[in-house]
Amino acid sequence: MLRTVEGVYQNGQIQLTELPPDVSDRAQVLVTFIEAGKINPEQLRQLIEQLETIAGIQQGLAEVDAGKARPIGDFIQDIEQNYGISD
Repeated sequence: MLRTVEGVYQNGQIQLTELPPDVSDRAQVLVTFIEAGKINPEQLRQLIEQLETIAGIQQGLAEVDAGKARPIGDFIQDIEQNYGISD
């Protein structure tokens, strides 16, 4: 899961403006320093969305690697049977 929160770096420490409720005590983080006035808020939102998409793809690939996926043919067959769809 990827979650983005705003914070401030000051005196060698990062202070978050909020703490997500379901973050563990030892969560890994990525920190990006943004020079004030140098990034458009819309561009920042697009970057965050791209990072969230990448995290979702990584999670999906991890599920496939863990055997939590099934062949597409089986899925289609189940859908056809469940909804009375025939070729």
